[in-house]
Amino acid sequence: MENSFVREKNESTLTVHLKGRLDSMNAAEFSRDILASLADISMVVLDFAGLIYISSAGLRALLQIKKQMNQQNGEMMVRNLSGEITEVFTMTGFDQILKVE
Repeated sequence: MENSFVREKNESTLTVHLKGRLDSMNAAEFSRDILASLADISMVVLDFAGLIYISSAGLRALLQIKKQMNQQNGEMMVRNLSGEITEVFTMTGFDQILKVE
């Protein structure tokens, strides 16, 4: 499965659809790309419907984006988590840090 993240901007909401894996091979690029896209954004929605794996590097990227959104007084949420990723979020406490839908 190919890794990808597709951005979709609708007014002040940025939705990102992730596919494949978010790990040390692509987390830095993902973080840079999303952080560079946050001007005039008040809500970031990360859609994990196609995400099958997230590593600690991927979790760090999520924290960087969350931190930037906090600085902008914006919000960030993740949705459509698989069972495996829900388990990772629960074990690491990310289900308490991020809004999960």
